[in-house]
Amino acid sequence: MRLPRRLGHEETAGLVEHLGELRARLIVMLVALAAGFAVGYAFHHQLIGWLNQPLPAGREPVTFGVAEPFMISLKVSLITGFAIALPVILWQLWSFLAPAVQKGAGRSITWFVAFATVLFAIGIGFSHQVALPAAIRFLTNYDSGLYDIQIRASSYYSFALFSLLAVGLVFELPVFILGLVRFGVLSAKKLRSHRRIGYVTMAVVAVALPGVDPVTTLFEMVPLMLLFEGSIWLAVIFERRWHPELRTVSAAS
Repeated sequence: MRLPRRLGHEETAGLVEHLGELRARLIVMLVALAAGFAVGYAFHHQLIGWLNQPLPAGREPVTFGVAEPFMISLKVSLITGFAIALPVILWQLWSFLAPAVQKGAGRSITWFVAFATVLFAIGIGFSHQVALPAAIRFLTNYDSGLYDIQIRASSYYSFALFSLLAVGLVFELPVFILGLVRFGVLSAKKLRSHRRIGYVTMAVVAVALPGVDPVTTLFEMVPLMLLFEGSIWLAVIFERRWHPELRTVSAAS
């Protein structure tokens, strides 16, 4: 199978050609996802053991259904496959949309994809090491004297995987903001003038993330605030490089 060819900025194509390219890129994404799923399934024992690490010592999930262990292995492998295939998916999406954006932005997008991959991995690591253990510790000890608390495997792994994925995606905030700055939708001046609104938004996002207790919410809110503030300063630095005309206008005014 040949990889789909990216259309040039000045190249015209009809609806059929665009649909053909989209179909080819979707196939590449599905192949990448299937390959990631295969890798995830090959190491699903290690992955499940890794997911069990945030649990308190001596606690193990229990299953209540005949098919539950098999379905859990498939779910863990599929989400792992998505995480592995994410750079390929992002690159294919960009390649399809590239002709519609300004010429010369390709190098920036390459860095964006690499930066997004690194931030996604950092977000997953932060959730696994900090946010998820704090949430589990609070939730499994809440009113523990009133209940015989058992941790059901299907519920736990769904909660853990959703937490890891959600925090990993939220850590993409700098990429999202810098992308808007790169294409002129946002400016560093607007970000600085609306800093308070941004902080309130980050607080709302932290509350919406998995982990209903205040301790976990605080653990998630602090890095979000830091990411937002860091995004502002990165926007200030890169805006001067991406949009030198703004610096000229600012100096003239």
